[in-house]
Amino acid sequence: MRWLCLLLWLLPLPVAAEERVVAALSQDTVSISTSFDGSEILIFGAVKRSSPPPDAAPLRVVITVAGPDEPVVVRRKERRFGIWVNTEAVEVDAAPSFYAVASSAPLDEAISAVEDQRWRITTPRALRAVGVSDATDDVPAFLDALIRVRRAEDLYVSAPETVVLDQETLFSTTIALPSDLTEGDYVTRIFLTRDRQVIDRYETTIFVQKVGLERFIYNLAHEQPLIYGILSLVIAIAAGWLASAVFRYIRT
Repeated sequence: MRWLCLLLWLLPLPVAAEERVVAALSQDTVSISTSFDGSEILIFGAVKRSSPPPDAAPLRVVITVAGPDEPVVVRRKERRFGIWVNTEAVEVDAAPSFYAVASSAPLDEAISAVEDQRWRITTPRALRAVGVSDATDDVPAFLDALIRVRRAEDLYVSAPETVVLDQETLFSTTIALPSDLTEGDYVTRIFLTRDRQVIDRYETTIFVQKVGLERFIYNLAHEQPLIYGILSLVIAIAAGWLASAVFRYIRT
């Protein structure tokens, strides 16, 4: 019996299949011009394994795309003495200018609350609120309002069950980018999960930049604000004079 126990102890234990993400994007650069009206990014890939997938909880894929962070102040308005006034405000230190999350299953089935807190996957977790102790105790309501407004503007997107996962190996999805994008790096993350736990992740970047006239105007406004203001005033005066001249010509 002792020899049998020793033999069993020396035998190699079965090793779970290691699963890794291999992914790519249809494009890693988006150019914003005067005619830009949005774009679509195809995200696709495969799961690399050294052996067949384990006979365990089903594989899930979660994909997030986050635009550059920016500070946002969310204000609550109330009607006082017949007029609408700002009463309370919450400052969000780093709110993504754009955020999309897509998954191959409902998010509560794909990721646990602990893993969501760790990786900041869902939209509420992607927001970080600071300086709220002196403002209001109802922080979640302000964050919900920010998410609601930006979802209406197609800046925050939640798309569960839109990632196509074929035989737990091939996956793909399409993320729509709106026309009013903020310039900068858009971090794309891909998570593999089993039993609501992250087993692997992959990260890449989509670079969004203005080109042509959009780039010239942007640079002028940020680097030469005085010249930009003077040119804007001259253009406004010229446009007003031209409209007045055309109107006088039509009347005569």
